[in-house]
Amino acid sequence: MIARNVHRIALAAFAALTLVAAAGASAQPYPSRPVRMVVPFAPGGATDIIARIVAQKLADRLGQSVVVENKPGAGTTIGNAEVAKAKPDGYTFLFAPTPFVISQVVYPTLPYDPQKDFAPVSLLATSPFILVVNAAFPAKSTAELVATARAKPGTVTFASAGNGTVPHLAGELFRLRAGVDIVHVPYKGGGPAIVDLVSGQVPMMFATPIEVSQHVQSGRLRVLGTTSLARLAAMPDVPTLSESGYPDFEVLSFFGVLAPAGTPPEIVGRVASDLAAVMELPDVRERFAQQSAEARVLGPVPFGGFLARERDKWADIVKRSGAKVD
Repeated sequence: MIARNVHRIALAAFAALTLVAAAGASAQPYPSRPVRMVVPFAPGGATDIIARIVAQKLADRLGQSVVVENKPGAGTTIGNAEVAKAKPDGYTFLFAPTPFVISQVVYPTLPYDPQKDFAPVSLLATSPFILVVNAAFPAKSTAELVATARAKPGTVTFASAGNGTVPHLAGELFRLRAGVDIVHVPYKGGGPAIVDLVSGQVPMMFATPIEVSQHVQSGRLRVLGTTSLARLAAMPDVPTLSESGYPDFEVLSFFGVLAPAGTPPEIVGRVASDLAAVMELPDVRERFAQQSAEARVLGPVPFGGFLARERDKWADIVKRSGAKVD
């Protein structure tokens, strides 16, 4: 009898300890282990560089490592799908650039639901494009470029990093707004496109300032306009396309962070707050500026609205231009 009672007491004690341990585990402060940041591009590009800047500073705020995982391919949809299917526990996030919304309007099907499978966390920054031409091309302004294109329909070409990329769709928007017959020449990446632009194989392209800065400084390329609504601080003498006769012409790349749908709101709020603090750091803003990106922070709800507006804008451009991906 005594042995049986001792056994029962031991079992009860074990059960109590188990409950206490479970309660302690569930009450662990967030985060209690490293956080994963999925980047849907290969290492080394602007998106990867910016993501790693953010990850390092976010880790300082969270008190845990933020590990960048590169999942490139299929117009960012491989990396997007990785996060869409991840456990919504606050330990997986997506570093989302502009192709996150473009993929929704250029691909007929996706392995995830972009509206239902993600929770917006924060917009971090935006980056403009510039309209550049080869130095040997006769146009010295956007007006002269349009005049040349109208005089010789179908002969002026523009390069891009590939079908469905932001530079491609920026060119299509320009074609529509200017009413000119210019021909898209897609390349497999921005590097080869710029090589041919510099050599004169193609006369024009929409590119990020950092991509072509050395060629502009050397005089091999000429900047005709910017796709931002305000002139760039680094190029105060270059007019915007909006002031060059195409009101509200704005094409920006953006960088933001998303979580899997169902991630606890308190975690989303915590990470959004920490990201906002990160973007206030002077060294972060300086390093972003080196990548032609300007801090622009929006929290979860306004970032969700921003994504919806971007999606509608690109959907309209794709529909009107007939742009397709390979």
